[in-house]
Amino acid sequence: MEFGIIGLGKMGGNLAQQAIEKGLAVAGTDKKPQPRLEEIGVKLSPDIAGLVDRLATPRIIFLYIPAGPAVDSVLDRLLERLDAGDIVVDGGNSHYGDSVRRFKRCQERGINFIDCGTSGGLDGARHGACFMVGGEADVVKHVEPIFKTLSVPEGYVHAGPPGAGHFAKLIHNAIEFGMLQAVSEGVSLLKKGPYHLDLAAIFHNWSHGSVIRGWLVELMEQQLRERDIRDVPAYVEDTGEVNWVVELALKLEVPIPAITTAVMELFASRDRDDYTPRAIAMMRHGFGGHPFGPDEAVRHERKVEKVNPIEPAA
Repeated sequence: MEFGIIGLGKMGGNLAQQAIEKGLAVAGTDKKPQPRLEEIGVKLSPDIAGLVDRLATPRIIFLYIPAGPAVDSVLDRLLERLDAGDIVVDGGNSHYGDSVRRFKRCQERGINFIDCGTSGGLDGARHGACFMVGGEADVVKHVEPIFKTLSVPEGYVHAGPPGAGHFAKLIHNAIEFGMLQAVSEGVSLLKKGPYHLDLAAIFHNWSHGSVIRGWLVELMEQQLRERDIRDVPAYVEDTGEVNWVVELALKLEVPIPAITTAVMELFASRDRDDYTPRAIAMMRHGFGGHPFGPDEAVRHERKVEKVNPIEPAA
């Protein structure tokens, strides 16, 4: 029950803290100093080489870094130092095609690779996440005690072979976009309708027994109580992963009008002033700490080329 984490930001750092509190041994490294984590027992190393040297074999190392070239860059450095039988777990939002490619690359070196979609936002990382895992069964079994310890009850699934975890998370994110859009359009109708309503009270009511009750409805209530929606920028950032789903749907000839519209509405938010994108921004901030308004770092991540496409599975 010892593992390492590369990337101790919002997700990796909260998972590390949860792991320490649950009695797991955690080592980690990050580009930024993390004295708070060191104080609670995370064994910090200044770089990847130090982290690898600190862990006993067979090593288990989780990656919580942005999708795209950063993952390959870290993997390059890991493959120079890891031993046969070690396990790399990519917990970020990588494209499932990239994960299949990385699995094959690691396999050639005798290194095991698991793709792990992680959901639940910051609160999930801190108190109990939802993991969708792809990889070879015997390798996944070795890491399963960690997944089960850090997830909520029934919040872990071995989705299938390499790539399946990130594929499941990709579709999850697409569904999330559609749900965000529907809830936020409802906010716009409530705001512009013929009645002066207490929106927080309405959403509180909907969280208790209604057909649409759920975490997003709860987050909308929480955000409405914390801030005036009129003060929230209508500009919604995103890192671009759900664009992959639209491309996939075109290849598979599967109609996904709700999800596609939700993606288009994000684009539209950057050129208009409306309550719908404000409400989306509020919920995204609530579950993931996503920024309000334009953010150069997020925009850069969206623009970075991430995809090495493979043919969709039959």
